[in-house]
Amino acid sequence: MLDKIFRLNHDCFRLEGEKVVYTDPFHLPDGEPTADIILISHEHFDHCSPEDIQKIAKPTTTIVAVASCMEQLADMPGELTIVEPGDKLQVQGMPLEAVAAYNTNKDFHPKAAGHAGYVFTLNGKRIYFAGDTDRIPEMKDISADIALLPVSGTYVMTAEEAVEAAGDISPEVVIPMHYDDIVGTKEDAERFAKLYAGKTVIK
Repeated sequence: MLDKIFRLNHDCFRLEGEKVVYTDPFHLPDGEPTADIILISHEHFDHCSPEDIQKIAKPTTTIVAVASCMEQLADMPGELTIVEPGDKLQVQGMPLEAVAAYNTNKDFHPKAAGHAGYVFTLNGKRIYFAGDTDRIPEMKDISADIALLPVSGTYVMTAEEAVEAAGDISPEVVIPMHYDDIVGTKEDAERFAKLYAGKTVIK
């Protein structure tokens, strides 16, 4: 499955399996494959970017997002599905759970805003896309084979905090994210990999 996961930048991944799934499309190059499913974690411009979504959405695309994104996504091609943390559903046959994502020691992503991460199953693997979050108690209830975790600090958890979060989740592999665009550098991902006892793949 790891060779079917492509980190394009920031929190944006393309994952290929039974469906082509994108997370938080942002600064997409032209010519990317179209999406079957697009997962949007919250309304901030570097996560909910209509111009980038337009590049990959088609009439049969399902866009999954939280309520704060509704206005920005109203004119997008495809079907819009609004979720909140705690929801469990099937999206084009793909099992999907919306989970909490919020800050605990900063105010950029308050819990009350209802931002989301997602746990979904692709190619038989449970994948956790954390969204913009700190290490939160809810992570201890998340079961995932692959975890996509932010590591850059400032708006999300630091590499050191992400190591603790990974310990809560115990995935087979962690792929760091939320660096090299807006905030953070590859050094954050490398620091996580050095500190984390489990397997890390830097994309």
